[in-house]
Amino acid sequence: MAEKKIDPTMVPPTPAEVSVMVQGSTIVFQTDDASAFYTYDKDTAGQSACDAKCAETWPPVVAHGEAKPLGPWTLVPRVGGAKQWAYKGKPIYTYAKDVPGEKKGDGIGGVWHVLKP
Repeated sequence: MAEKKIDPTMVPPTPAEVSVMVQGSTIVFQTDDASAFYTYDKDTAGQSACDAKCAETWPPVVAHGEAKPLGPWTLVPRVGGAKQWAYKGKPIYTYAKDVPGEKKGDGIGGVWHVLKP
């Protein structure tokens, strides 16, 4: 059976800091330079558990300007007053050791996972 393709016009709206790529029947969220997004199992809904040294390795995806929640995209307050994007309540990050197009952070420590919409 042939893989069903997603109609690109049906992709939900995303924040300015998020790019969407459609690959057949899969939607992929990533940065503009094709860096993967990750979630962290130690986060709780609406709160990041990754600060200081952790955030150097796993940079949070920070909202810019007058960002407002958009569909499944919400904002999580960070130490210092910045706001971090969250998808369905899970704060999102990039991995400092990835190069665009890679997903080397997936599965690290059993607690970091590529964001799968």
